[in-house]
Amino acid sequence: MSQVYFSDIPRLYTAIAEWLACLMFLPKIPLRFTGLRLWGTLGLGLGLQCLFLSLTDGLPIGLWLPCMMGAVGLMFILILLCSSISLLSVGYFTACAFLTAEFAASLEWQLWSFFRHRLNWDSPLLSLAFLAVVYALVFEVMLWLTSRRKDPPAAFVFRFRELWPPVVISVTCFLMSNLSFVYSNTPFSSSAIEGIYNIRTLMDLAGVAMLYAYHVQRCELYMQRELDAIQNILQNQYIQYKQSRESIDVVNRKYHDLKHQIAILRAEQDPQRRMDFLDGMEEEIRTYESQNKTGNSVLDTVLTGKSLYCARHGIELTCVADGARLDFMDVMDLCSIFGNILDNAIECELGIQDKKKRLIHLAVYTKKDFLVIQCENYCEVRLEFQDGLPVSTKGDGAYHGYGIKSIRYAAEKYGGTMRVYNRDSWFEINIVIPLLQAPGPSPAASPS
Repeated sequence: MSQVYFSDIPRLYTAIAEWLACLMFLPKIPLRFTGLRLWGTLGLGLGLQCLFLSLTDGLPIGLWLPCMMGAVGLMFILILLCSSISLLSVGYFTACAFLTAEFAASLEWQLWSFFRHRLNWDSPLLSLAFLAVVYALVFEVMLWLTSRRKDPPAAFVFRFRELWPPVVISVTCFLMSNLSFVYSNTPFSSSAIEGIYNIRTLMDLAGVAMLYAYHVQRCELYMQRELDAIQNILQNQYIQYKQSRESIDVVNRKYHDLKHQIAILRAEQDPQRRMDFLDGMEEEIRTYESQNKTGNSVLDTVLTGKSLYCARHGIELTCVADGARLDFMDVMDLCSIFGNILDNAIECELGIQDKKKRLIHLAVYTKKDFLVIQCENYCEVRLEFQDGLPVSTKGDGAYHGYGIKSIRYAAEKYGGTMRVYNRDSWFEINIVIPLLQAPGPSPAASPS
């Protein structure tokens, strides 16, 4: 009776489960194409998966493992063709999809075999309906578990040492779950057919749970590392601000001393030529003292330090800022926003050979009940975007780009938003913060 009660899973059912598992992970990754082209590729993948497993059914047990490796290879190729991610990332999703498919197929067939025996179900149409219901429930739950977390795209950029744990988990659980089908005379296998099926389903379930736990833990560690990096950048910007403040104070004292020296020289000598020279020096001092007076001492300090750097490297930095509207913001947040905005813009301009095109413009103003911070800089490179942020040009996208993220983090702290644009050879950052939610002076009329 047991042999009738439990029979082997139809290979067609396994192929459908493997295809659905691949389909389940595609919404989380960047796709190579969409629309009819995507569905055409998926349809071709389903056909090949079903054809391969059907043709390899009934082969000697010695060829079973190579055939399963071939099925995994087809899953890998399908995800690779549909997505625009690295081979290591494709390997990760393939390992997760394969074990998920094994669990779905094993659970469905074990439940169907149980109810068919107890309720005397023996209809092919009923079997297909049961398959559809169980697969829908299993993959819906898995899809809900994977989509309920908003993981950053960079968390799916894998290094080799981060790939082998899920691969080892998948391979180990798969081999242990199917050990009794191949070798029944071992300490870890069962000779009872019911026990064999229980072992397979429970081992696959344990593997899926371990993979999900690994994924959650890895994303949590990545987000913590990202937050630490943002905090370090914020702290470094604050340290730079204090250093700039001290340097500017020293320079101001020197200029103040120079004014007294000029007054003494003017009193002692009166040649017209010397007077003209001294008048020019005094005018330069007045120009320096009047620049970057925005109404906010923190912004003044950051702008002065960056302006001096831009002047030394042939970058034209212009600023129109109502700094008084920034009084509600914390000093460290101001340092993070403006320091990172200008650092990113300056880094971009230094890569431009024609110094006449090294242009940066910063504006701070209010519009209705919103504070607007806008920075534009000339950019010859066409940037790629991911999750609304430009992909880092520093090689390893998973571990760079924290400057832009720290700007967004600081803006969201005050209920604001940040948008980034790259159009017509210009790179633009727009930050909009509602003033009604922020403590401080009430907003005034602003330029349109």
